[in-house]
Amino acid sequence: MDVTTIPSVPGARHRKKRVGRGIGSGHGKTATRGQKGQRARTGSGKRPGFEGGRNPLIRRLPKRGMRYKATGHPAAAQVINVRQLNRCASGERLTPERLHQLGLIEDASGEVKVLGDGSLTARVTVVAHAASASAKTKIEQAGGSFELIKA
Repeated sequence: MDVTTIPSVPGARHRKKRVGRGIGSGHGKTATRGQKGQRARTGSGKRPGFEGGRNPLIRRLPKRGMRYKATGHPAAAQVINVRQLNRCASGERLTPERLHQLGLIEDASGEVKVLGDGSLTARVTVVAHAASASAKTKIEQAGGSFELIKA
């Protein structure tokens, strides 16, 4: 037995109420909207959060946290860890464009910061906007080098 074999119960499905279709339907003339008034008119819906004209809850509660505008604040740098660089070939030059091709960062046009989590065995040249002190030492210990992009 499955859902398709269950018989429908008589009276379970109702016809759609067709309002405004004449006196004989029982829902003609005012079409179940009553007499006059705000809710009888078209476009009578009120916006979400409207409380009848009194000061709404969203305006009564205090503001919290930082409210940055869309412009004027730099985007956060994309972070990559040293252990992720092991998948690269030895002697490779890792620019933001190359890191994007490898799928290690989302956007090559943004700032890239290298952090020192994990260990590095590949001898690579990393070109980025910033790096932690531990990341720089790990890259140099592996025989590679770090080049700073001046913004």
